Amino acid sequence: MRILWSILLCLVFLPDFDGDAMLPLYASDVSMWADPVRLDPAHPELRTVGRLTWLGGIALKSRDPAFGGFSSLLVTGDRFTLLSDGGNVTRFRMGTDFVPRDARFSALPDGPGPGWDKVDRDSESMTRDPATGDIWAGFETYNQLWRYNAALDRAEAHAAPPAMADWPVNEGPESMVRLRSGQFLVIAETQPRPHRPGTRVALMFSGDPTKAPRRGYRFSYVPPKGFDPSDATELPDGDIMVLNRRFQLPFVFSNVVTIVPRAAIRPDAIVRGIPVATLAPPLIHDNFEGVAITREKGATIVWLVSDDNQQTLLQRTYLLKFRLEPEPESLSATLKRHRPAPPPGHP
Repeated sequence: MRILWSILLCLVFLPDFDGDAMLPLYASDVSMWADPVRLDPAHPELRTVGRLTWLGGIALKSRDPAFGGFSSLLVTGDRFTLLSDGGNVTRFRMGTDFVPRDARFSALPDGPGPGWDKVDRDSESMTRDPATGDIWAGFETYNQLWRYNAALDRAEAHAAPPAMADWPVNEGPESMVRLRSGQFLVIAETQPRPHRPGTRVALMFSGDPTKAPRRGYRFSYVPPKGFDPSDATELPDGDIMVLNRRFQLPFVFSNVVTIVPRAAIRPDAIVRGIPVATLAPPLIHDNFEGVAITREKGATIVWLVSDDNQQTLLQRTYLLKFRLEPEPESLSATLKRHRPAPPPGHP
């Protein structure tokens, strides 16, 4: 009985122990590997879903318990950066053979809170300035935006934008993208605009939000019914691609990829995405939370990464590659009504 009481006292008086999960950190000998996957395991010949053409995919795996939980990604050439919802960073190179190489593992050097619990590094979104290499991360719980250097080994600035102050815990800046204009778009995961049921609060910052967190405007994003936005990225023509996610019992995730015309985004507007593709059973599906765009030989490439919530018995860490096909004439006409002329020299 004395031993039992000693254990209970230790649990009661552990510093900062409040039921939150401990912050997972990579071990010094962490490694990973990848297995190929198919769009439809039962029909390997299937290569299209909506406007997306399947180019391949892998399931990333590791024995390290801190691996996974990826909520956002950056892709530059053959270099990939994955950021987990515990602040862990995984970087590697990968070519057309879908074999990851030169993998490196680290953690964000600083962030909200003391860094004892997982919620202190709940990084849910990430974006990059291609000119400077600076990287921004959006944190839930604290509803803060942080800027890091290109190596992700030094925090340079951070801010708690007043417009995000009332966003609930675990419903914060799930989607963030730096536009080529220098503006920053941030979308709340589930926080609705007052008196606008079914919408999500969206913010357009006029510049770096860590420098001017009060400059910009609000608008409303309407996700597909039953879905929540989980990430966003900018397309070559300036439109915004939004990744939306849904969870249904007993344990099924599905996603809808939509495109929002850039010109529809303006102060206090209500914008809806035009569906591009749906990933749901029997197709490959999971908790996809990260989307990135690259270009290959004039084609627009869409990358998706899933957050396995570090529940490897039920979920997987997928990294998928698609080609975005040209708009059907009817959709093209719809988008053109909302799309301004591209600036001179824009691809």
